[in-house]
Amino acid sequence: MKLVCIGDSLTFGYGVPANDNWVSLIKEPLQMEVLNKGANGDTTSGMLSRSYEDVIKNHPNYVLIMGGSNDFMSNRPLNMVTDNIALIVKDAVNSDIIPIIGIEPAINKGIAIKRWDDILNYDRINELQKDYRNWIITFCSENKFHYIDYYKCFLEKLKDTSANHLFIDGLHPSLSGHRLMAECTINFFKSSV
Repeated sequence: MKLVCIGDSLTFGYGVPANDNWVSLIKEPLQMEVLNKGANGDTTSGMLSRSYEDVIKNHPNYVLIMGGSNDFMSNRPLNMVTDNIALIVKDAVNSDIIPIIGIEPAINKGIAIKRWDDILNYDRINELQKDYRNWIITFCSENKFHYIDYYKCFLEKLKDTSANHLFIDGLHPSLSGHRLMAECTINFFKSSV
């Protein structure tokens, strides 16, 4: 079995050692070949442009597609993001690859303003992320596709853990955040696939 994970810095593992990002952490528990095709700063347009090379040509059984935050931080509209994701999914299905869409965690505004960038409108970005999450859930339900809701995983964990424990800068997960993402991914594969 082979899984390709295509995405942005959350998939790449920005800010943590390569062996400690969630993509690396799922390999042994799932006993699966896992390729990390995350690229720091990538948008869904970038993911779409490289999906043939990074996904289709690797002939995986599954592709986990996760992106969108960089689009929203660059003022790109929601429909552009959803169109790109739908096209990546369509290409996967046409190549007999099972698509799974990852829903990115919400940005923690308080930390992001201090440690990332204080001029971005994080409230607007998080509103777009909520709308995008709703679109993913509806799109997957209507088409019988799978999704992993990291947004919900983080929301649940934040009930008893501080955001500083899960994020390095309000956008990118810490080592604990990556362990949480790995746990959510492993649970998904063991229960749904």
